[in-house]
Amino acid sequence: MQNLHGMDLLTLGELTPADVSTVLERATAQKQTRALTRRVPTMTDKSAALIFMKPSMRTRVSFELACVDLGIHPVVLGAGDAFSRNESIHDTVKVLERYVECIVIRTFAQADVEQIAEHSSVPVVNALTDDFHPCQVLADLLTIREHKGHIEGLTLAYVGDGNNMANTLMIGGALTGMHVNIASPQGFEPRADVVSTAVDLAARHGTGAVIHVMRSPHEAVAGADVVVTDTWASMGQEAEHAQRAAAFAGYQVTEALMAEAAEGAIFMHCLPAHRGEEVTNEVIDAPYSVVFDEAENRLHVQRAWLSLVV
Repeated sequence: MQNLHGMDLLTLGELTPADVSTVLERATAQKQTRALTRRVPTMTDKSAALIFMKPSMRTRVSFELACVDLGIHPVVLGAGDAFSRNESIHDTVKVLERYVECIVIRTFAQADVEQIAEHSSVPVVNALTDDFHPCQVLADLLTIREHKGHIEGLTLAYVGDGNNMANTLMIGGALTGMHVNIASPQGFEPRADVVSTAVDLAARHGTGAVIHVMRSPHEAVAGADVVVTDTWASMGQEAEHAQRAAAFAGYQVTEALMAEAAEGAIFMHCLPAHRGEEVTNEVIDAPYSVVFDEAENRLHVQRAWLSLVV
């Protein structure tokens, strides 16, 4: 097992393949223990600040319960509680680190999370930014491994906006040896620098993962073992909904598109889903849909991460 004590989780790219394996193994073990006894090994006299500049039901509930399971006291702060009254990030962090053993933050700018980590002497967890969603992708990797038995050598097809999920899935694939196809319309591709980072990570670690960015959902999904999508308009993009709906016409995950995937393929979505937009009811409610297992696994990977780094 890798020693991850004190480590930040900012993009997923700061982890090694061995680190990812350690997190998934710990999550699996704790999940099994919790199912049997409703308890996991606890850490007393610890506290964590859970900061929500963006609201989220799944992230808040899963992180609070992860803390409670471990015996960590969660201190939940909203946008009006943290970084308020024009206090600098530096000063806020220097106060928080005197109180808590970990800072978890869900916010807009990745640069803010990076700056928090720069100033913090306690581990920092990115619970979502506009650019990356590492906790969700760790949950996705755990879900894939549970349903497919392994990750290396599989092909994941992501259909839709080249957003924080697309960015982080490419990195997750690069670290685990999973090939990743991203299909996005023109103007909505994942960031070119993140594509390059994922390619470089796969080469550096020798995982054999291949990253492809393309236009055609059919080309991306053909023979894929895992099909993933996300909302067309993320939080903060509501005013662009009509424009995005027009741009993403043809990128809906339907039963016909799923039929082009490999036999036994699974469907994933980080939720919340806009049924009838990026995915049809028939797909999200199908036996091959594992979206609720995926949502549950947020709890298990986040608890595992906290138990390893705090």
